[in-house]
Amino acid sequence: MNYLIYEVKNQIGLLTINRPKVLNALNSGVIAELDQILDGIAASGIRCLIVTGAGEKAFVAGADIAEMKDFTAAEAAAFSGEGNAVIAKLESLPCPTIAAVNGFALGGGCELALACDIRAASETAVFGFPETSLGIIPGYGGVQRLARLVGISKAKELVFTCGRISAGEAQVLGLVNMTAQPTELMAACMVMAGKIAKNAPVAVRAAKKVVNLSVGKTLSASVCLEAKPFASCFKTQDQKEAMNAFLEKRKHAPFTGA
Repeated sequence: MNYLIYEVKNQIGLLTINRPKVLNALNSGVIAELDQILDGIAASGIRCLIVTGAGEKAFVAGADIAEMKDFTAAEAAAFSGEGNAVIAKLESLPCPTIAAVNGFALGGGCELALACDIRAASETAVFGFPETSLGIIPGYGGVQRLARLVGISKAKELVFTCGRISAGEAQVLGLVNMTAQPTELMAACMVMAGKIAKNAPVAVRAAKKVVNLSVGKTLSASVCLEAKPFASCFKTQDQKEAMNAFLEKRKHAPFTGA
């Protein structure tokens, strides 16, 4: 891998976009490597994934303008299609994902963060969509995901004006789940990931899938999605051990995913 660093500790994966000299900008090479590594992560059985950017300035400061500037319409369509597929692959990983936004999250970087289940931001982080000031629009599904989080009107405002918002503002809008001092961000994300990882992995994955499938559906239709995965959890040894431990007033054994 030329642009990514991936490591696993205690069943928690850490994926770092590693192009700090260009603020971790997304180019076709990064997209191709993400496409490859996400397949492995999906099959690995890790219990949580943290995504971040190398260095102290940026999570991902957008797509690589130097690569994009001379695209034909056909090349732009291909670039958008490939990026959309990778973002969707990240969003649909079976394990929960946390974006550790350690600096600028602009354009494609904000879109990458929006595809994660939880967003934690450094207090110095900045979010925004500068695309219309560059003669384009967001191309990786960012407008759609943004509108679902902050509402249609606010999403339009941010995209139309290319406005930038602080981590604090992003938290108020519901774009960010929590903020931390820059030096404490990764530790805070590891604590969050640890809380997720200690729970029954089959149940956690089922919960994520049910929530994701509910988007765009009515409440009655969404409720119907829960019955089958709820029942499937009762096939696991983790469920038997946890409920027996609860009734016996003892600590359950570590969850195995079986």
